[in-house]
Amino acid sequence: MGWLLVAFDLPVLTKPERKAAHDFREWLKDDGYSMLQWSVYVRPCVTFARQETHMARLKAHLPPEGSIRALFITRAQWEKAFVMHGPPTQKAEPEELPEQILLW
Repeated sequence: MGWLLVAFDLPVLTKPERKAAHDFREWLKDDGYSMLQWSVYVRPCVTFARQETHMARLKAHLPPEGSIRALFITRAQWEKAFVMHGPPTQKAEPEELPEQILLW
């Protein structure tokens, strides 16, 4: 089990670019991703097959322009993350993977 992380920089100078960026963010949320930061979204994946399925879905919904990066992070890697919130800066624990029953 782990997390599929999607980070992106999309152009937003024109109205069509802003709409494409907005639509992509909405699609991510509708597909089960949670916003981690403004242009970083994550979703839990319980198996490698699930990861491949969501990568295919992501590729099918890419906006026409911009830079998008997707990577799979194992649960062990995720739990080693150093998370800070502030101000004032305070360390926080990484988000927990949801219970498996919630994924279906």
